[in-house]
Amino acid sequence: MGVCGCGKSEVGQRLASALGVRFLEGDAYHSPKNVAKMAAGMPLDDADRADWLLRLQAEIAAAHAAGEGLVLACSALKRRYRDLLRAADPGLRFAHLAGERDLIATRMQARTAHYMPLSLLDSQLRDLEALGPDEPGVRLDIGAPPAALVDQILRHQGR
Repeated sequence: MGVCGCGKSEVGQRLASALGVRFLEGDAYHSPKNVAKMAAGMPLDDADRADWLLRLQAEIAAAHAAGEGLVLACSALKRRYRDLLRAADPGLRFAHLAGERDLIATRMQARTAHYMPLSLLDSQLRDLEALGPDEPGVRLDIGAPPAALVDQILRHQGR
């Protein structure tokens, strides 16, 4: 979890590979309307995110019901979003990729094939609710290389 440009996809793919489980890119589950809205520089609101979150919840529930592991890259900016996702699998844990705005902005400016403009970073930072002390997960500093972040996640899981 984390704001745009924090490395969720890169770290998620590496983590899924290390665990030998399926990786899901949460961005791929946005509706064309949501993608167009973000590409136009307009932030999504709770209503925009509702169907998207339900689609992700269904994927998590299906994996849980099948006894399969799953790594999902998803902003999960608000506690209520994470609660909705966790309802699909009570054992769901979050890795919050966090870092300085300037570092994230630099990474976003270097991206060439993503619809999310830099102008939306501040709205995501405003919406972001850090993991609560009762939420299973870990907060990680994105200043570390992706491989080190994956190692930290695995250690936090006891692997």
